[in-house]
Amino acid sequence: MPKQRKHRPVEVRRVDECNSLDELFRDCLPAFGGAFLRRVYTILDTAIGKGCPITLSIAGPVTVSGQHQTWLIPLLESGWVAYLSTTDAVCYHDGHRSLNGLKQSPIHEVPIFGDDAALREEGTIRVTDMAFDEKILMDQDRFLSALLQRPEFQRKMSGTELRNRLGAWYARQEKRNKVTPGLLSTCHRLGIPVFVGAPGDGSVFLNSMKLWAMRQAGLIPDYAFDLDLHKEVFESCAFHYWGLTGQPSKSLATLILGGGVPKNYNLQPEPALSQILGLPKISGYQFDVQIVTSPVTDGSLSSCFPGEAVTWGKVDKDTYVQNTESMQADYSTVMPFLVKALLDNRARYERQPKKYARDQKAQGYLRPREGYRLYDRREELCAKLNKAVARNGEWLLDSLRYPLA
Repeated sequence: MPKQRKHRPVEVRRVDECNSLDELFRDCLPAFGGAFLRRVYTILDTAIGKGCPITLSIAGPVTVSGQHQTWLIPLLESGWVAYLSTTDAVCYHDGHRSLNGLKQSPIHEVPIFGDDAALREEGTIRVTDMAFDEKILMDQDRFLSALLQRPEFQRKMSGTELRNRLGAWYARQEKRNKVTPGLLSTCHRLGIPVFVGAPGDGSVFLNSMKLWAMRQAGLIPDYAFDLDLHKEVFESCAFHYWGLTGQPSKSLATLILGGGVPKNYNLQPEPALSQILGLPKISGYQFDVQIVTSPVTDGSLSSCFPGEAVTWGKVDKDTYVQNTESMQADYSTVMPFLVKALLDNRARYERQPKKYARDQKAQGYLRPREGYRLYDRREELCAKLNKAVARNGEWLLDSLRYPLA
């Protein structure tokens, strides 16, 4: 007789019987795409409850569209997020709302399938259904060009330092012009490092290129800013190493929203530590949740499931069946609800601290809101990783040898 498989019965609740989003996600999404969303939610809930630091990868125009102010910043202010991987464009467009002389938000809505030739004629730039006057780009470029010439930028630095300093100046602009804080100023305040894997593919760096070209042409006397890509990648490795060795859960979770370079950058520290630097006992992410639009059959990194990352060592092979999920969706349609549900869970624990004083999951949720402040600790954590590299010197020196043609 074949062994009988255990089946999980389908049990649901009426939506009008649910008292929270947590109950809605758990009990009202039994099948199909809804079941993927339920699993995404429950994995995030488990990772937060276990106290795992979350690394967040996000591609797409979140700052142009205002999504950073609706759900991303509240998520960052929870204290659960260790660092952020994104694009240069996200950092660039984050500054638009704080530019001088604006009487209202410079971003407005336009039809997705409108007359783009007419928009071009009137000097309107479109990003899907978000738009702004072309003058905003010119003003943003002037702001960045003036900023990058300041004395504190005239040296080589990692991209995390560049974006931290940029966040400090955005904060000054926001305070001066009385606008709601943006993404980089929030990351500056919380000490959250911001990584950009392709810095040359965006207008912050294009403005640096302009100043470099002007120096080359003799139009300005000097310009000494430069990006230290080696240091930036090493910082990301140091933070991953900290996650595995230097904090209580000894594990990391990752939330990937959209694909592209930010996703790959977020996954690279594990092979950098184990394959490239040869350090022992390096594991991949224990929890991996991604929401992407690409179909898995397109062969791109954007679409690949966490299981594929297991074969590279980027995701833990012993936990991925239980602790990973890839949902094909536009993250802008689900993240407000996911973040709201998770923050509501935290609020429930906060309302009854005595009841949950010994509840391990509650303690994971109630981590200090000031967060990990890894940006402030980057030199300390890089020094710790440097020592590990030095101890592995024999292996590393041997890795330099190959019989070249």
